[in-house]
Amino acid sequence: MAITVRCVSQSSSQRSGGRGLRIILGVVLGLIALAAIAYGVDYTLTKGNVPRGTTVGGVDISGMSPEEAQSTLERELGGVVDRPVAVAAGERTSEFVPAQAGLSLDFAETVAQIGTEPANPFLRLEGLVGSPKETDIVSAADDAALEPELGRMHTELSADPADGAVALVDGRVDVTDPVNGQAVDPAALRTAVTTDWLDPEGVEVDAEITPPAVGEEAVQAAADGDAAAAVSAPLTVRGRDDVAGVIEPARMGEVVTFVPDGESLRTEIDVDAAQVILAQDLAGTESIRQDARISFAGGSRQITPHIDGVKLDWDATLEGFNERLLSAVPEDREWEAVYEDDPAEFTTEMAQTATFDEVVGEFTTSGYSEASGVNIAQVASTVNGAIVAPGATFSLNGFTGPRGAAQGYVESGIILDGRAGEAIGGGISQFATTLYNAAYFAGMEDVAHTPHSYYISRYPAGREATVYEGAIDLRFKNTSQYPVRIETSVGGGDVVVRLTGVKTVEVESVNGGRWAPTQPKAQTVSGDDCIPSGGAPGFTTSDTRIIRDLSGNEISRETNTTVYDPQPIVRCS
Repeated sequence: MAITVRCVSQSSSQRSGGRGLRIILGVVLGLIALAAIAYGVDYTLTKGNVPRGTTVGGVDISGMSPEEAQSTLERELGGVVDRPVAVAAGERTSEFVPAQAGLSLDFAETVAQIGTEPANPFLRLEGLVGSPKETDIVSAADDAALEPELGRMHTELSADPADGAVALVDGRVDVTDPVNGQAVDPAALRTAVTTDWLDPEGVEVDAEITPPAVGEEAVQAAADGDAAAAVSAPLTVRGRDDVAGVIEPARMGEVVTFVPDGESLRTEIDVDAAQVILAQDLAGTESIRQDARISFAGGSRQITPHIDGVKLDWDATLEGFNERLLSAVPEDREWEAVYEDDPAEFTTEMAQTATFDEVVGEFTTSGYSEASGVNIAQVASTVNGAIVAPGATFSLNGFTGPRGAAQGYVESGIILDGRAGEAIGGGISQFATTLYNAAYFAGMEDVAHTPHSYYISRYPAGREATVYEGAIDLRFKNTSQYPVRIETSVGGGDVVVRLTGVKTVEVESVNGGRWAPTQPKAQTVSGDDCIPSGGAPGFTTSDTRIIRDLSGNEISRETNTTVYDPQPIVRCS
């Protein structure tokens, strides 16, 4: 049997696979070699340059040398410090000029901090194919200039909340919308300004919004409710003789106001103001009472009879006024006035039987200027002959009425803030002091008197009074069972006031001395009207009034303490 031996050779497919692997490997090695060559060339060309993809303040400095990059930044951004930068926070804005705020740019340090192209090939590749990378510029701040600007911006960017409001104006409901407030953190503002001031979009800071206490809901409730009702129609009070007092919607704002109260608006109604408006028409329906007057002419008594009056009873007339004002029902907004009798206090019969043979109280003051003498004589003439009935209260301001130029008063000396000055009616306080002391020694009840702030040496310490039209009054009450008559005289430098009637008491005044002195301070005053003064110390004093009956039995004892301020030393510049 024959044996056959066959040799098997490598297939063609196996031979082609090996050749392909060697080709791929060669290509890879070739690419690596090319990349290495490219890297080497790129590294050589860009060594020491700014990394690719670098921008500063929107300026592209990719691949530039540090010197070129610095020059480019100086050229492109050098003027930015003089351009206003907007700052926004919440609903408010401000702005600043960097140079004025002490902000400056350091281009050299900016480029130095950016550095140069890295050796790492992957970072180089990222810079080559990636998006541009914005880098912060290095800036410096001068706190001396920056802090005032930050303070100003903080004020402009901060705001207190404003409550909504409702008012009645010319017969319409006027609404003020509420406004949110906001608060900005000063530290956050500083950080944002110094960090982001180169941002083309400006600087933005977070703000904490603070809503007002009285918001839109409360405003609408008041406007649609009480406010709308108040101006819905006039308020009419029908008086006598077909005369009516009317509050038109256009004047409701004088009567009705809306006041913040927590988170709502509270309706406040000024009934006194309403009475004043209504009285402008209704006052003519009243009959003014007149006390009987006594005059002595030619040695005989002349009596002017009394006249009883009729006056409006405002308490009764305005009862339920608030509900009427806030009602939109027409029938509620019109009603009848209520009147009451106003009898004279000193009647004709009392005048016929009254006697004024005794002086029950008298006082004299001395020394006054020529102009003050005119005013004192004028007020004394007005008051002379006035009768104060038993139980009645005498008011100096009420009895004289206005004391202006139209009534014959002139400019004269006054004390204002411790300094000498002039005003129409100056000097009246001397008459008031004289009248006060006459009533004091007559045993009249002191209802109201106001001592001067500064002591005036011609008056008894702790026993004097000043008056001011419409503000400071002198009032005393006749607590005796007999009428008293005020008699006055002015002349020869003296002011005399005596109360005559039936004497029932004796009065003693005991001064408590002076203590707690206070020294004057100097002040310099400019102007042609300045009057120099050496000043005077202040002090505290007291006065005790002891009232006894005609048998010497003590009825009452009362002590008043008065504190006088030091009168300043005035130097004229």
